[in-house]
Amino acid sequence: MGHDMLAIGVDGGGTGTRAVLTTPDGRCLGYGVAGRGNPISAGAEGAAAAVVDAVRSATASAGRPLGDVSVIAAALAGQPASGEGAELLLALLRTAGFAGEVRFESDLLATYFSGTAAGFGYAVVSGTGACAIRVADGRIEATSDGLGWLLGDRGSGFWIGQRVAKAAIRDLDGAGRATALTGGLLYRLGIAPATTRGAGRPRALEQLVALLYGLPPIELATFAPLAFQSADDPVAAGILRRAGEHLAGSLAAVLTEPGPLVVGGGVLSRPSAVRDAFLGRLGDAAEGLDVRAVPDGAVGAGLLAVRAVGRPVTTQMLDGLTAAVAHVR
Repeated sequence: MGHDMLAIGVDGGGTGTRAVLTTPDGRCLGYGVAGRGNPISAGAEGAAAAVVDAVRSATASAGRPLGDVSVIAAALAGQPASGEGAELLLALLRTAGFAGEVRFESDLLATYFSGTAAGFGYAVVSGTGACAIRVADGRIEATSDGLGWLLGDRGSGFWIGQRVAKAAIRDLDGAGRATALTGGLLYRLGIAPATTRGAGRPRALEQLVALLYGLPPIELATFAPLAFQSADDPVAAGILRRAGEHLAGSLAAVLTEPGPLVVGGGVLSRPSAVRDAFLGRLGDAAEGLDVRAVPDGAVGAGLLAVRAVGRPVTTQMLDGLTAAVAHVR
């Protein structure tokens, strides 16, 4: 790699895509954002287009052509290193003027390196989905959950949002406890809390069920904030508590010894009943963990790009890139 060649780290997930343009020594030159980069939620074409848009934005912000980039480290949720999605992304990048190498990395590893440069440690990510990993020698050594909304992702935004919807439905159906979540969800969806009945059911329940079944399942994650907003409601509190316990269970499955624990995703990264339950379920094991919350995996993706050109990741590099990305967000 010539001295003037650059690297790009891409962090693509279910809510957005971020690209960091760096020099070989980890200095941030540009930053770009775009739409969802997860092919599961955005589709293969939509995810690939978002990655290219973010990459173009990053290079444009630095006034550099994409041809100056020798490697792109693509840390994309739900994107394997081979197959149709990978080929589509590479074709779009080639069309945009990129002639270098694309290395596919785990979005979980990007989150990890956004919080620490240590070769050993842990990460728990709980956004739309949820997963826990153990990292050794800078690589993922063990994984728990991350199995998708249908079979796993316990404690994730989807998991919480789905239970918000179920709680409201059971309330309206007379089969569950009354909860403030019901009014919040009906208001969110523009449904009047009418008491009139149709086909033996409250009309609001019929409308709610019809609207929910009309949504892509992953969109239920957008209801998770209602649980946090109604945290004093006993039903919402129970959902948040169980989410934290599930996340702790996933971490416990990969936990072997003390180390840094990087926490990413909106569910666990902020103080809340979820985090309280998470730490409470871990018990004494939490005392040996250095917990570090990060907003996303953008900085870590940048460090993975630096590593892809043969440079070691250092704490000094992490600190510098963190400050630079925070400045340009």
